[in-house]
Amino acid sequence: MNNKKLVMIGNGMAGIRTIEELLKVSPTTYDITVFGKEPHPNYNRIQLSTVLQGDTTINDIIMNDWNWYSENGITLYTGEEIVKIDIDNKQVVSDQGRVTEYDELIIATGSSSFILPIPGADKQGVTGFRDIKDCETMIETAKSHKKAVVIGGGLLGLEAARGLLNLGMDVDVVHLMPYLMERQLDPVASKMLEKELQSQGMNFLMEKATAEILGDDRVTGLSFKDGTTVSADLVVMAVGIKPNVSLAKESGIQVNRGIVVNDFMETNIPNVYAVGECAEHREIVYGLVAPLYEQGKVLAEFLAGRMPEPYQGSVVGTQLKVSGVDLFSAGEIMDDDSTKAIKVHNEFDGVYKKVLIRDNHVAGVVLYGDTKDSNRLFRMLTKKEDISGLTSVSILSSGCEGHGSNDVAAMADDELVCGCNGVSKGTIVNAIQENGLTTVEEVGSCTNAGRSCGRCKSLISDILALTLGDEYDKSAKKAGICGCTHLSRDEIVAEIKEKGLTSVKEVMNVLGWRNEEGCSKCRPAINYYLGMINIENHQDDRDSRLVNEKMHANIQKDGTYTVVPRMYGGVTSAKDLKTIAEAAEKYDVPLVKLTGGQRIGLFGVKKEDLPSIWEDLGMASGYAYGKTLRTVKTCVGAKFCRYGTQDSMGLGIELEKKFERLDTPHKVKMGVSGCPRNCAEAGIKDIGFVGVDGGWEIYVGGNGGTDLRAGDLLGKVETEAEVMELTGAYLQYYRETAEYLERTSKWLERVGLEHIKEVLADEETRKALNERMDKTLERYIEPWQEAIESNEIKDKYYSKHEIAVPVR
Repeated sequence: MNNKKLVMIGNGMAGIRTIEELLKVSPTTYDITVFGKEPHPNYNRIQLSTVLQGDTTINDIIMNDWNWYSENGITLYTGEEIVKIDIDNKQVVSDQGRVTEYDELIIATGSSSFILPIPGADKQGVTGFRDIKDCETMIETAKSHKKAVVIGGGLLGLEAARGLLNLGMDVDVVHLMPYLMERQLDPVASKMLEKELQSQGMNFLMEKATAEILGDDRVTGLSFKDGTTVSADLVVMAVGIKPNVSLAKESGIQVNRGIVVNDFMETNIPNVYAVGECAEHREIVYGLVAPLYEQGKVLAEFLAGRMPEPYQGSVVGTQLKVSGVDLFSAGEIMDDDSTKAIKVHNEFDGVYKKVLIRDNHVAGVVLYGDTKDSNRLFRMLTKKEDISGLTSVSILSSGCEGHGSNDVAAMADDELVCGCNGVSKGTIVNAIQENGLTTVEEVGSCTNAGRSCGRCKSLISDILALTLGDEYDKSAKKAGICGCTHLSRDEIVAEIKEKGLTSVKEVMNVLGWRNEEGCSKCRPAINYYLGMINIENHQDDRDSRLVNEKMHANIQKDGTYTVVPRMYGGVTSAKDLKTIAEAAEKYDVPLVKLTGGQRIGLFGVKKEDLPSIWEDLGMASGYAYGKTLRTVKTCVGAKFCRYGTQDSMGLGIELEKKFERLDTPHKVKMGVSGCPRNCAEAGIKDIGFVGVDGGWEIYVGGNGGTDLRAGDLLGKVETEAEVMELTGAYLQYYRETAEYLERTSKWLERVGLEHIKEVLADEETRKALNERMDKTLERYIEPWQEAIESNEIKDKYYSKHEIAVPVR
């Protein structure tokens, strides 16, 4: 009851990190009250672009949920803004009239988007890109408007542009400078990025200064100082940020560009501190998360009564991913007469590296496309290591491909793994050993590594593997399927069976999900497990599907979709070809292409046209989007080929007709070759069939993708009936025992070929598996026929004014 009162204005990343650090070193010193202007608990602002782009949901980026505040005794007021600081009486007053006393006050009000002071900036349809509300504005606008202009060619602007493309909008990016991201990239890397983004659909208007935003009440376009104009339904300003300092200034706290603080984050007013993007330290306001977390750690120790090392500023390195392109820069980025540059420019592979050297020390780093050596180079820069004994090759590259175990073993203990949070390899190893950590999520909770941008998670996984050895593989199997639960796949399946659970929501409620709405990882998995278990009465939760399955079409990077009709065994007819051609012409399909699975794909179909194009086609869906049987590739076989020994087309058609629409943990592809010459590439399919004299060889676990793997021989059978029996049993056993999103190749390696052979060798087991398979297949209907006949489905998923927010 005698605890001191700590009040924090702001509920963002820097402020809450300060509270987290304080709770570690002094958990009972303060009664803590937090005011947040937004109606959400603390979320990861770095991941906003993934929400806009449809890769995640708002729930996925929550860092500290409501339970965290209550568990730590923190009073949280969301949607409530502090409008007055009464320094004399040590009180704060909210916009709801709430008066709260403090002994210590932290101002962590962050920053807001800088809106250019030009005519028309207040029109409807003009927004910044800084918070969840901005994302919601853009998503809502994209439902009814199609032309967007983003002002600003920096990181935020490019991320906004990528998201708007995903929402189906046409996007122009306006940039004042001749190069994109000129603060992080040199001209070579910038032009490489511009070229890549152009190929993704972005249009750039470089060296353009906006003069006015046109329109009456709502924006209709922009005019530039050179006299040119461009049309726009939405304008996103991403030209920078401005610290939120008005409250501090009105309260008599010293303000320059930001709230002025000393090396312990103290303002000029006793017992009042500032941290994060609103704070100015030694005339610098930081916008990257790493220095803000350093500030928070110093302030937390100071409030705990310790005397920390003073904060002396930060040398920042910028690790980014822009529209799929990895980038890194640190220190100086432009050559001058005092530097010597080591450069690699590989346009074919899309890789550019530049390291600037001055007086035998690294002065700057720019990496494009390949950033695996960024941490090592950043360490060399920040520690001012003498590189006089190194060759240019050893400076540029560690010599390891990716972050494998050998690369991790060679890392020094003080080398940074998580640049955002300043966490080194040694810190992670010590935490693993001292606290018995076994998962990436546990490492994040203990050390904060991987909790911001998340790009270091694969490296953390490698450190876990190196530190734990074989134990890591065992513990990984016990890990929860996502951060919403501690339960593994096997535990969830067992609970569904034991408790008779029948819906996604019921599973999450009964089994105590941390996030009551689930996330994009667990919802599709639960939906699949329910269908696999409740064969006869499962009601599919379409909204828990991944985006392509929810829409029954492959979404493309420009927001359009691909339509792929089924062609059983790759066989078609003149009538079907004519129908496809007429549909392509009627709907002005921009690309008609033969796919690798011996089908014809119609690329670039508008979402609102999907039901009508399928109705005109009148063909079964090829499920090119599904976690199901995609294709059965065939050669012409014995009917036409002089080398053919078996009827590959006949078997392929029979297989495809039986197993089409079957839900599986991951996509499944088959191939049927009429002879060992293997023209249908059956040897690298999930299931492959090769005709030989006297029967068929069946190969399983093949993969023709990035992890190339030849199939293993499951067995040899004589008749097509035996092929169907063994294939059905094999597929059902895979359905019942694989992790969701586990390819057959990975599953086979995990459970073992000999084990699978042993299971399938038993006749009764094969019979039972096939009976469950047949019951499962009975429940499927043609998805596009259902959509065509249901106005409710068409309105919900395919209306022109509705956006399907992807679950990926």
